[in-house]
Amino acid sequence: MPNYTKEQWNAKKECLMEKCYECFAEYGLHGTGIRALANYCGCTSNMLYTYFENLDDLIVQSTEYCMSKVEDDFMAKAPTDVEELWRFIEEIPYWTAEKHGKKYRLMYQVYTHPKYREYGKKFFEGVDRRYTEYAKLLESKLGIPYQKLTPMIFILIRACVHYALFEDEFYLKSQIEVLKESMELFIMKYNRKVRCDIRTE
Repeated sequence: MPNYTKEQWNAKKECLMEKCYECFAEYGLHGTGIRALANYCGCTSNMLYTYFENLDDLIVQSTEYCMSKVEDDFMAKAPTDVEELWRFIEEIPYWTAEKHGKKYRLMYQVYTHPKYREYGKKFFEGVDRRYTEYAKLLESKLGIPYQKLTPMIFILIRACVHYALFEDEFYLKSQIEVLKESMELFIMKYNRKVRCDIRTE
């Protein structure tokens, strides 16, 4: 095993987690063992065991890492102002399903498994904190208090994930309509610029 710097070690581990999660998403969680993962990654089983204690450890770590990256990918597309908000709400569910649908399906398969449920609880506690921080970043851009934005983000995420899992157009559209109406009310109530623009029309 070559000597790696800490940065090289972490970069290699992240690469392996992404490839392993991709392999699970493509071929399924059950029946995909260390040897199959190693072949997919183009490495040996021993190399995987260098980074992970066992298959369960690999599953838990790769799921947490890759789904956190999906969150960042999602929020990178977040609107920068009110004018972009409606486009974002309309487009993001379909983008999510196309780009990350397999990853979401795998995530729920992992975290609803009795063996990994406690890890899922911890992961979603982190999700709660991260989306609250995202809402705080959006507060200044949309003019809406983050306490109001946080539950709106969760409604949108739930709608996106449900559509990615089941392609349920009826559920998606009903959730999006409620979300848009709620956001319109919040904008009218809290966004000073929008209120001023309406008064001058």
